[in-house]
Amino acid sequence: MTTTLLRTADELRARTRTGRRAVVMTMGALHEGHATLIRTARGIAGADGEVVVTVFVNPLQFGAGEDLDRYPRTLDADVKLAELSGADVVFAPSVDEVYPGGEPQVRIGAGPMGERLEGSARPGHFDGMLTVVAKLLHLTRPDVALYGQKDAQQLALIRRMVRDLNFGIEIVGVPTVREEDGLALSSRNRYLSPTERRTALSLSRALFAGSDRHAAQEALRARAREVPATHARAEALSAIGESRAAADAHAVAKALPGAPSAVRAAARLVLDDAARLSPPLKLDYLALVDPSDFTEIEDGFTGEAVLAVAARVGTTRLIDNIPLTFGTFGAAS
Repeated sequence: MTTTLLRTADELRARTRTGRRAVVMTMGALHEGHATLIRTARGIAGADGEVVVTVFVNPLQFGAGEDLDRYPRTLDADVKLAELSGADVVFAPSVDEVYPGGEPQVRIGAGPMGERLEGSARPGHFDGMLTVVAKLLHLTRPDVALYGQKDAQQLALIRRMVRDLNFGIEIVGVPTVREEDGLALSSRNRYLSPTERRTALSLSRALFAGSDRHAAQEALRARAREVPATHARAEALSAIGESRAAADAHAVAKALPGAPSAVRAAARLVLDDAARLSPPLKLDYLALVDPSDFTEIEDGFTGEAVLAVAARVGTTRLIDNIPLTFGTFGAAS
């Protein structure tokens, strides 16, 4: 497959369309995470459809002092990776093509969800992101658009915008791709020195610690439904010297309908340790949120959740998250 590089919307509109068009939006510096998105898009579009990869470093979503100027720009390598992954087109417009006449006077507002977590740390970021996503959706006119779940809040806001403003486009989230050591793939990983990278691994380790704590809780809750475990039974086991069985029975008897606070605590321990490393991890936030609005969840919550973290290592800011489901087995009895 030969991938065509296009620079203008007119060139893209001139293409003959057959089948579904699937779009993958990027800011370039493509890596295996982007390749996974493109391959997924290829499968959705099918042999008769078309996969378009956009490459555009959007100035509206960078705040003062952020890395707009040094953000990696590797278009030739990006086109090659897109081609190997199954893209038909790389659409790499200029700033003037996307924003003719300068910065737009009218923009998409992200609303309350856009002011939480990443929005609080980076004011105006999500307004700029949604504005360019809306423009690129109009310029590329896809049937389906794919985004990585690593940017969970971004994905949630795009889904909300498309639904609330009746875009009529299917939005697909693709799971986070990680390196062998667990670090989530990101174009900004290349900024990290070897020692900074070792510290950065604490983000994924914290998430996995929270996930492990959650899995243990859910397993206890499953046992609480299957095994008649009472404090009386635990005390009886203790009386006959069955200490291990008694400890298990006590734990099952106390299994809660969900303990997000324990998940947060397990992740926080790892992050606290990372703050003492050299170089240290400087935490922006650790949050366990409802993905529908990115508000914090409380103990007893049931349903889908996202455990999210953002931190700086040296001058590089990184984000990561992991999805969790509370209450898989129903309330403990």
